[in-house]
Amino acid sequence: MELITNPVFALFVIISIGFILGNINIKGFSFDVSAVLFVALAFGHFGIIVPQVIERIGMVLFIFTVGIQAGPGFMSSFKKQGRKLAVMATLIVLIGVLLALAAMHIFKIDSALMVGILCGALTSTPGLTVAIDATSSPLASIGYGIAYPVGVIGVIIFVRLLPRLLKIDLAKENKRVEQAERSAFPSISYAHFVVENESVTGKSLNEINLRSMTGATVSRVQHNESCFTPLYNTKLSKGDIIRAVGAEQALTKVEVLVGPRVNKQVPLGKDYTVEQLLVTNKELIGKTLDELSLHHNFDAVVTRIRRSGIDIAPSPDLHVRFSDKLTVACPKESVSGLGSLLGNDEKLLSDTDFLPIALGIVIGILIGYVELSFSGRFSLGLGLSGGVLIAALVLSGIGRTGPIVWTMSGSANQLLRQMGLLFFLAAVGTKAGEHLMETITESGVTLLLIGLAITILPMAIALVLNKFFFKFNLFELLGAITGGMTSTPGLAACDTLTTSNTPGRAYASVYPIAMVVLIIFVQILVRIVS
Repeated sequence: MELITNPVFALFVIISIGFILGNINIKGFSFDVSAVLFVALAFGHFGIIVPQVIERIGMVLFIFTVGIQAGPGFMSSFKKQGRKLAVMATLIVLIGVLLALAAMHIFKIDSALMVGILCGALTSTPGLTVAIDATSSPLASIGYGIAYPVGVIGVIIFVRLLPRLLKIDLAKENKRVEQAERSAFPSISYAHFVVENESVTGKSLNEINLRSMTGATVSRVQHNESCFTPLYNTKLSKGDIIRAVGAEQALTKVEVLVGPRVNKQVPLGKDYTVEQLLVTNKELIGKTLDELSLHHNFDAVVTRIRRSGIDIAPSPDLHVRFSDKLTVACPKESVSGLGSLLGNDEKLLSDTDFLPIALGIVIGILIGYVELSFSGRFSLGLGLSGGVLIAALVLSGIGRTGPIVWTMSGSANQLLRQMGLLFFLAAVGTKAGEHLMETITESGVTLLLIGLAITILPMAIALVLNKFFFKFNLFELLGAITGGMTSTPGLAACDTLTTSNTPGRAYASVYPIAMVVLIIFVQILVRIVS
């Protein structure tokens, strides 16, 4: 018994059993990593508790890695769907508040107890702190304790069951979402053109502004029998054959500008080669291709960039990121110099610099402690998870500050995210399970059912509204719902359904809005009924 009460031993026993149970598949359904939470609930019921500090460490690691991965695509996602996401987040919280208000009047529940139940059902610790301040009553904490386990379990079960309820094939949905994400970046190809247009004959590539006019890159030119990689001042002659690389729309523009396509290959000159080089030199992170001056310094042309499995057409204002793979046409003698400049060290992809991680989390915690006070009546703050999330989003969007690179390799991110998630679920589960049966017995079924209703009904209504109005795909919907419910365990459950960053981006967009809206409504709710 002494061994099982050792928190370190208990932590890893819970994780091990959770993994075993999570891998059990019944008619295509399994709890996967979420099973760790249910094992932890059982351990907590028998008095075996994982310390809260493990929960906090797990939470900040999980939230920080989600933010780091979601950050680069966050702004474009928010610009595209930000308004709809904000509306959904507000509606989810508002529905929860209306349910709480109705229950309070129907069942004559104390307002302090009710706002605690509301915050627990929406799993919002920042909301609880505001509720305690606003009510100055221990009933807020009691209400939170009643509803929080239901909130955690309810969101996870909802997330895990939703694909089955909607009869969605996860493999097909993952493939569809991946194709949709890739469609935002048109596939890159190449074609050959013969120079026939009189308006470009005798002019240099720079003079005709081919890159800016079409969006394509000229990687090779054949003049008579000579084949070479062009410079910006290379002049085109009538009858020259050029090889252009870009999206199909860009290639069509090249045809209009230069001349018709031809079924002829332009071979590489004997002194030229095409290489794929990795960007691992941290000094280059955040710089544009124009600033790198590869064409000027190495006579090299970047024809495409592969980033996170997607081919991107290069442009002078495109910022390079750590682990980008550049396809470069250049003289053979330039390969060594290019490799030295870019880094091209695959070993660095598996290395993890912990300074940006630690420093980023420190910045996030400090942001979370900042509070805005409004006329001394109430205050707003992001809290620990909100501060860390915002810091990760902003820092990963910046990419680099001096010598510090705010990114990490995919494998490092996945490892830290999984570890943080497991620590968080194990600790939060034992905490929720500690008094679960006791609370149910003492508080009665009524309060528990009210908490369950405030957890389930907003998600169910959001699901219906999505079908008719919002039209989010499954993973956007799950990310938006878990963000609206301010449920980190819910996001963790989403994380096991897909390898896409879509749920994380939607969660990151919704979470701060939902948290602020809830804090405001908690203040209003207390004042309305006091």
